[in-house]
Amino acid sequence: MIDIAYIRGMNLAGLDLNLLVALDALVAEAHVGQAGRRIGLSQPAASHALARLRELLADPLLVRVGSRMELTPRAQALRVPVARALEHVRELFSAGAFDPATSTRRFLLMLPDIVVDTIMSRMLEQVGAQAPQIRIDVAPWRDPATMAEDFARSLDIVICCTADGLTGFHHQRLYSDTDVLAVRRGHPVGAGLSRMDRFLAARHVAVVGSDRPADFIDVWLRELGVERRIALTVPSYLQALRVAAQTDLVAFVPSRLVAALAGPLALRVIRPPADPGVDVQVMAFPRRAEADPASIWLRSLIAAIAARLPPADGLRANAARRTIGRAPRSTSRTIAT
Repeated sequence: MIDIAYIRGMNLAGLDLNLLVALDALVAEAHVGQAGRRIGLSQPAASHALARLRELLADPLLVRVGSRMELTPRAQALRVPVARALEHVRELFSAGAFDPATSTRRFLLMLPDIVVDTIMSRMLEQVGAQAPQIRIDVAPWRDPATMAEDFARSLDIVICCTADGLTGFHHQRLYSDTDVLAVRRGHPVGAGLSRMDRFLAARHVAVVGSDRPADFIDVWLRELGVERRIALTVPSYLQALRVAAQTDLVAFVPSRLVAALAGPLALRVIRPPADPGVDVQVMAFPRRAEADPASIWLRSLIAAIAARLPPADGLRANAARRTIGRAPRSTSRTIAT
């Protein structure tokens, strides 16, 4: 934490608030040029700000180690408190109103690929029409339970199947989905995969991300005493669908993702031999942004898009006998033999 006695001893009347912005960028990027680009400064101007900060804080902040720059221990310790201080300053000077038509706000979202392919095109269409100068950044997916505090604080919205591990976030239900089989058009078995014997005889592509040891589908199937033939594992649903589109492998993936890509990839949707249940995607946002007009606008836009999504294959017909939750899939399922 910043030393309170040191702050009291500073002449705050002579402190340039822009230096706080520069300090936040420098400790976040650990690179003078990238920090400058982040806040709209040239490299000479960013270097000048670093020099002033070094004098003000009596610490080098960034030191060269080989071919790269590293933060000093003091700079590392400043990352979170400086970000928090800037948040409070922005809140103090916030006008309260938000006009999407003129705003140049930048939002950072974290979404899995299944959500990107489900809502992003509709979202960009709406944002472009209502807020043409707003920028949306999608961060690479990280496990909420292990992400760093400073990264979590930088997020405006997270959409995922569980809000577990997202400390300091509110969440709301966004939409439901289920899982279906996807195969290429002209697949030799096709609709026959709805029978368990043909499902088990087929060769499958599984989706196993870096944050889990097995495909969620296989964890659930094993609870039913069923083991499918895995011919290939890939790290994403999109890769699984591309493989299924070009081979006779079977992908067992979220229905809404297949609906979004079935046309471009020439895929056919098949009802699985066992009812996989319902998955719920939730939208999480920081508690500190609950009353932020810009956050409210974006959350409302996303919620409206989700509400207008067409029903996922299989949800309307079987909603009464499905249960919520992807992990773990521990409830009994109907199996077609």
